[in-house]
Amino acid sequence: MPLYEYRCGECGHRYERREGFEAPSLQVCPHCGGSARRVLHPPSILFKGSGFYSTDHRPARFGSNGGEEKPTEPSSPASKDSEALAAS
Repeated sequence: MPLYEYRCGECGHRYERREGFEAPSLQVCPHCGGSARRVLHPPSILFKGSGFYSTDHRPARFGSNGGEEKPTEPSSPASKDSEALAAS
């Protein structure tokens, strides 16, 4: 059974109660008898590793500049020669 935290709207008293999922979110405060409401907390999830960002699976031509393509550098004749030598 989950542990829920409640906060009284009248006196501000906070308390925890272990209840089932079907328990109502509005309870009676054990301190003053006022109405206490369930306190919601964000889940504590931590994503580690790759695959959780939109940039993880994009093609290499896209950068981190908002989805615009990176400008291509003009190739020099010297770099074409070195590529041809490396291929042979």
